[in-house]
Amino acid sequence: MSALNEFAAALDETLLVDRHRLRRKLKDMREAERRGKPFDQNLLRFQQELVDSQAAFRARLQQRPSIKYDEQLPIVACKGDIVAALQSHQVIVVAGETGSGKSTQLPKICLELGRGVAGMIGHTQPRRIAARTIAARISDELQVQLGREVGYQVRFTDATSPQTFIKLMTDGLLLAETQSDRWLNRYDTLIIDEAHERSLNIDFLLGYLHRLVGRRPDLKLIITSATIDAERFAEHFRSVADEV
Repeated sequence: MSALNEFAAALDETLLVDRHRLRRKLKDMREAERRGKPFDQNLLRFQQELVDSQAAFRARLQQRPSIKYDEQLPIVACKGDIVAALQSHQVIVVAGETGSGKSTQLPKICLELGRGVAGMIGHTQPRRIAARTIAARISDELQVQLGREVGYQVRFTDATSPQTFIKLMTDGLLLAETQSDRWLNRYDTLIIDEAHERSLNIDFLLGYLHRLVGRRPDLKLIITSATIDAERFAEHFRSVADEV
């Protein structure tokens, strides 16, 4: 058995922004090995990049903040069902009225499940003020610094860092990111909040993610909606995800 095969499992503990590139390099080296061509220099660079990415992954794992929930919020009573759904399915739709706590508690549930380490938990809002306000609320509940473990990005303002686990942003900003990163590899989880508002940005984004989830099985997608629209969103994604 080729020694290169031993590296495949090691890629599971790397950052997503590195993982896909490293997989391509590993594939190229396997092809070179099959053809009897030298790849020693490529292997040395690959090993160093692998070690660096694994170190960054472990550092993020150790830096995860402790999770605290607001037990008075209705969504916390449904936490067990949400956890079970996230563990079993790639795409889920969460229906909840305003004030249920879905915007502030869902990212924390994802973080507790181990999401946000290989890549960030991206959380979209229709409006800039909501992105800033919710980021501030989550950072306060987790007792972390806004702009570090929890951050936000809106037009002209990027309050995130390399240590950010949860990133709030407008749906338009995430849509714009697809122009430079069509796989959205900076994220291992995406929460599309208030999807029932059905703006042009939300509709375009949902259409894009409809195609992306089939190509990125490592990506978890959560769509939140008013109760009346939940089944419609679920039906839209059933054709590309195993379950909703």
